[in-house]
Amino acid sequence: MAARQPDHPALKIPRGRTRAGDIDYLTLTFVELDAEVSAWAARITAAGVKTDDRVLVMVRQGLPLIAAAFALFKIGAVPIVIDPGMGLKSFLTCVERTQPRALLGIPLARVISRVFRQKFRSVQIRIPASPNPTARLSASVSQLSTLNSQLVNRNAADLAAILFTSGSTGAPKGVCYEHGMFEAQVRLIRATYGIQPGEVDLPMLPIFALFNPALGMTTIVPEIDPARPAAVDPAKIVQAIRQENVTNSFGSPTLWNKIADHCLAHDITLPSLRRVLSAGAPVPETLWENSRRFLTHGQLHSPYGATEALPIASVCSAEIIPRSAAINAPAKSPSVSASSVSASSAPSPSTQFRSVADTSQSPFSQETRPAFHPSPFTPHSSNAPSGGACVGRPLPGIDVRIIAITDAPITTIADARELRPGEIGEIIVRGPAVTKTYDALPEATAAAKITGDHGAFWHRMGDCGYFDPLGRLWFCGRKVERVLTEKGPLFTEPVEQIFRSHPQIARCALIGLDVPGKQLPALVIQPRAKLSASAKSALARELRSLAAAHATTAGIARFYFHKAFPVDVRHNAKIHRLTLAKWAAKNPSHEILSSA
Repeated sequence: MAARQPDHPALKIPRGRTRAGDIDYLTLTFVELDAEVSAWAARITAAGVKTDDRVLVMVRQGLPLIAAAFALFKIGAVPIVIDPGMGLKSFLTCVERTQPRALLGIPLARVISRVFRQKFRSVQIRIPASPNPTARLSASVSQLSTLNSQLVNRNAADLAAILFTSGSTGAPKGVCYEHGMFEAQVRLIRATYGIQPGEVDLPMLPIFALFNPALGMTTIVPEIDPARPAAVDPAKIVQAIRQENVTNSFGSPTLWNKIADHCLAHDITLPSLRRVLSAGAPVPETLWENSRRFLTHGQLHSPYGATEALPIASVCSAEIIPRSAAINAPAKSPSVSASSVSASSAPSPSTQFRSVADTSQSPFSQETRPAFHPSPFTPHSSNAPSGGACVGRPLPGIDVRIIAITDAPITTIADARELRPGEIGEIIVRGPAVTKTYDALPEATAAAKITGDHGAFWHRMGDCGYFDPLGRLWFCGRKVERVLTEKGPLFTEPVEQIFRSHPQIARCALIGLDVPGKQLPALVIQPRAKLSASAKSALARELRSLAAAHATTAGIARFYFHKAFPVDVRHNAKIHRLTLAKWAAKNPSHEILSSA
């Protein structure tokens, strides 16, 4: 991009406010960013880092992260990126397992590496980085011709980076990315969302900023603490979007709920935004609806994927239409012969959604259809996901199948039983953006990968879901979090949808008490406000009545009160349900009783 649009802004980092109250940015053009990358490449090479060396990157978001990461790509080294907020114990375990030869970090990072010397014993080189997110190495443009000669050509199958999962349902794992996988991701993202060079992006997950130089987008670094994203001030995000005419932004549903509430409370619209990408957890119905009010010239999109495979599918607010309109103009359902769908076999994206919550039109029997009815608290609900969250159709080149659920490893695809549309099973995927291995975790790799035909492989997403007759994929929850009762399994998303729109509930989580196969289903509630004993009792009665009204939830009789759910640091959206289950088992006094 430095050659195509050298003088176009590549990166803007906030450094305070002007006297007029505007955000004051340090701005780098693409040619200036390229100079920074080259300067970092020279410094890293001079420190002794070589091709294929693993380098742990512990720097600030924005200029340091982008420049350092691309410098490592340039010299053929392998950046290791670990979430800063996962907790010290998990972080040190990740460092020890990945065996980095070098550490590129701020002063605090280098201190940590010496205090916990045993965990960092593989580190032979320590490269200093400034804690100031606007600090530059001041490489002059005249140096580029010399430094560019150091570019190391890499093959598509060469290891490019190790990125860690959030660890929301287990220990964080290092995912091995090849250069060809990154290239496939860029192609998919550009084609799926129609991103054009010259657009302006505000990514509320720092790692997503690394796509922007390849996409030709200007990166606006948000005023957000990556270790505490829930503490974001939505007013600052809104100011940045409006001031810089941001066209694209990524953030979790939790973050965008805060921004949406702020916009609606202050009658603010964001006309420059063409698209908002929200992932990390299912997008709630309220956000789908509210997005139409502040995204006056854009759409809310929900991409589906994981650190191991992204993007897999996507759905947008234009496809999730109001329920009344969907029923008045129902879409024709094409036949689908099997629960294996790719973009080439899926119906046209212009096909409208209809409300599967209208059971008279449901294509599924009561035994296979995920039961759900609109909550009485939203009598005119939009076309909310029915028995799960719709995540759209598979993207071009991505194959998705639904197979029978098992917790055991699956060696070959011939050992997996494929399910029919409407049957909830395990989601598996394959494609050019799907990773092949975890780093130094052969057992985890064996458990998550399935050998396919002709040397291909499938990745087990760890999620449960199903296909509908229109070829759309529906997410029903994490496999490890399903509740195994004597009457069969319960899946988190279809159950929680029934309760989520209650006005007093901020979050809710389905959990299982006792051993799998004999688990008692229970619901943990995080209320929007502090409740008195009598209010808790009244809430319990309402929830029990709501549960009894639906076949899916009729067996839920236990409700627990929790003031603040444990969630992942990366998105502040993934609920740690297994942690809540352990908490509920140890704290029976927190069960909400129907009388107080």
